Amino acid sequence: MISRRSFIIHSAGFTLAGLTAPELWGRARGAGGTTVTVYKSASCICCTQWVEHLKANGFQTVVHEQDTMDEVKDNFGVPKAMRSCHTAVVEKYLIEGHVPASDIRRLLKERPKIAGLAAPGMPAGSPGMAQPGAAIKGFQVLAFQLDGGSKVYAQY
Repeated sequence: MISRRSFIIHSAGFTLAGLTAPELWGRARGAGGTTVTVYKSASCICCTQWVEHLKANGFQTVVHEQDTMDEVKDNFGVPKAMRSCHTAVVEKYLIEGHVPASDIRRLLKERPKIAGLAAPGMPAGSPGMAQPGAAIKGFQVLAFQLDGGSKVYAQY
């Protein structure tokens, strides 16, 4: 388990590194893919399945298993209305919950001025929540700001 102090120190280091070299955010050197850093509960099966969805879609992943996810979300400033079971960081963006890999790719291509994307709650038809082989459907992905403002980014 990572301590609160260690988490804050590492987060500050990532922030400082990001401010000095934004072109390196989330890039895995030599790995050929964009790295998504995921914070999740060790016991959450749907989060593990979402990580597998990312890998199957060409993303590199770094997973940090946490005992208390609320602390992680609070430290990143994820608005309460946007919260789900796991939180991820890719480049300068937050990804909250079961956001499809295709939306993350679109986000990184378009680079809108938002804090991140969220699939609030745990939508049944989302990656990691849907039955294997089932279509992704029945939920929205929201673009959000840290002040809680949001708009629909994708509809499934």
